[in-house]
Amino acid sequence: MYKILTLNNISVKGLDCFPRDHYEIASELTHPDAILVRSHNMHSMKLPDELKAVGRAGAGVNNIPVEDLSERGVAVFNAPGANANAVKELVVAGMLIAARNLCGAWDYTRGLDASAADLEQQVEAGKKKFVGFELPGRTLGVIGLGAIGVQIANAARALGMQVIGYDPKITVRRAWQLSSEVQHASNVDDLLSRADFVTFHVPLVDATRNMINADRLERMKPGAVLLNFARPGIVDDEAACRALDTGRLHAYVCDFPTPGLMTHPGVVALPHLGASTREAEENCAVIVAEQLREYLENGNVRNSVNLPEVYLPRAGDLRVTVVNRNMPDMVGQMSHILGKAGLNIVHMVNESRGSIAYSIMDVEGEITEDAARELNAVDGVLRVRVL
Repeated sequence: MYKILTLNNISVKGLDCFPRDHYEIASELTHPDAILVRSHNMHSMKLPDELKAVGRAGAGVNNIPVEDLSERGVAVFNAPGANANAVKELVVAGMLIAARNLCGAWDYTRGLDASAADLEQQVEAGKKKFVGFELPGRTLGVIGLGAIGVQIANAARALGMQVIGYDPKITVRRAWQLSSEVQHASNVDDLLSRADFVTFHVPLVDATRNMINADRLERMKPGAVLLNFARPGIVDDEAACRALDTGRLHAYVCDFPTPGLMTHPGVVALPHLGASTREAEENCAVIVAEQLREYLENGNVRNSVNLPEVYLPRAGDLRVTVVNRNMPDMVGQMSHILGKAGLNIVHMVNESRGSIAYSIMDVEGEITEDAARELNAVDGVLRVRVL
């Protein structure tokens, strides 16, 4: 029986992926084998030794202590792309809100006196005050061409916009999905100088923190629109507000309200709505639940942020999995220990990702407690599981 601890409300569709005759799922339980989480901050949690995996029902993992978990041999999974359509639609909405001054116009209309004799004249005055512009022919710059960025770029092309993309680490898979009409920017500054709208879809790391600062705002086209539905901290909010004050920016639409942003007339700050659709929440929960099941039951790894991608069909009597530091002769030592125990390896795979390596070994025979302890004692081994 596997125990799954939930730290947030997880979609029932995701929880239903776990058969109840093999899984216990609760928001309060001790010694969990795995944790399902959305936005809960895990950095200050005391995590049990039994923990084998963490599944984030979403894409970003800033709320998870990935490095510490890696040192303990705990796999961390996420659901990249599951919320891509939800974020894409919100970014498109953000462009329309900014281009047509919709929030200001709505506030203006709500402030009118419905019984006023000159109501019609006031409406016409608002019509002139909130004149906007159309999207076709404008240029959207997309920084980060993962699952979300690619969908946004393609949607903008379908709306008749020109699109410039920048991502030095774009994968072959995403490149195949990207419209051939999307232009390539040589760097961030090149993109900023050519775009009327700029949207970011990158993680918050040292290289992206305050990526848009006062200097870079000066390089942008006058009257440009910033859209941040990625992470707080990517845009220097104070610098963005100053650029709005001077007219350098036309609008700043973001998903991360702060006191300074909430009161600025040029900012549309939303309450972190990016993935807040029923469909996205269900997709994320189902994807990460299936990944956790496959890892717990078979040791296979898909969409992990710290372990290499590994899939091996079952063979032999039992399966041994090992998470270890990526060091020389690890596979040799493990094979020697299993051989001494009279276990024949009939099928195996070993892959590495940075400083971490992962092995799956299907063997004939029954592994003894002594052999399992000897595997755990090998210098560099972080976790051994027998399935």
